[in-house]
Amino acid sequence: EVQLVESGGGLVEPGGSLRLSCAASGFTFRAYAMKWVRQAPGKGVEWVSGIGGSGVLTLYADSVRGRFTISRDNAKNTLYLQLNNLKTEDTAMYYCVKGRHADDYRYSDYDYRGQGTQVTVSS
Repeated sequence: EVQLVESGGGLVEPGGSLRLSCAASGFTFRAYAMKWVRQAPGKGVEWVSGIGGSGVLTLYADSVRGRFTISRDNAKNTLYLQLNNLKTEDTAMYYCVKGRHADDYRYSDYDYRGQGTQVTVSS
């Protein structure tokens, strides 16, 4: 059974930082691209970032490029998202999602999603 468990969200002031983690199990982690998506209240799901199975190739949405960094540790079956210089518009539920193969990190498509971790940016 595929499981994705996010952690690390919280309340932070504008300009602050957070590190999100996603513990994965139930599949061969290194064989699949992984992504982060987010959903703000009253809005649709937004693809944030993706990373290939090997961890070498990454891509970011324009709204977060230069502020967020995606990474993965295939030995620990864990996906990360470092969020720096946070803005109020980054407030959302952040979800870790599994791609359908190793190279689809560019796309928002996914087949499994975690329960999410809330990020709130407010002064």
